[in-house]
Amino acid sequence: MMRAMRKVAVLLILLVLLLAVAVAAETQQPKKVPRIGFLSVSTAFDPDFLEGLREIGYVDRKNIIIEHRSAEGKFERLPGLAADLVNLKVDVVVTRGTAAASAAKQATQTIPIVMAILGGDPVKLGLVISFAMPGGNVTGLTLQSPELSGKRLNSSKTLLQRPPL
Repeated sequence: MMRAMRKVAVLLILLVLLLAVAVAAETQQPKKVPRIGFLSVSTAFDPDFLEGLREIGYVDRKNIIIEHRSAEGKFERLPGLAADLVNLKVDVVVTRGTAAASAAKQATQTIPIVMAILGGDPVKLGLVISFAMPGGNVTGLTLQSPELSGKRLNSSKTLLQRPPL
C-alpha cells in the first residue's frame, strides 16, 4: 500500500510539474528543464521517489533537476531551507513530513506544494482548506487523518459484512 501511495505521489508531482512547464511554454520562454524542490526533516532521500520518476522517464540531471534540502533532524532549519528552494525558483516543492509542508507553505503562496505526511490532519494544521477542495497551492497525500480513517473503517466494515461469493 505504501508503494502504491508513493507512485500516486510521484504522478501527482509530475502532473503539477507538467502544468507548470506548459504554462511556461505558452509564454514562449526558452525551453526549461523542470526543477523539483524536495524538502524533508531527515537526511535520507527516498529512493522510491527517484525510482518512480525513472519509471516514467525522468532522470535527475538529465531531463529534470531535483534540488534536495534536508534539515538533518533540526526542525528550526526548515523555514530557511524552504526559502532557499523558493529563491531557486523551483517549479514544484515536494515535502515529506508535516513540519516541512508547513515551512514550504509559509515560504510561498505561488509555487505548487505536494506534501506527503504520515500523521496529523492537514485541514486542522492549516495546510489545506478541506480534503475535497484543498485551495491554495498545497495538495498531496496524508495517512492517519481522522476524517479519512473513519471512512476507511466504514468501508472495511461494509466489506466484512458482505456474504462470501
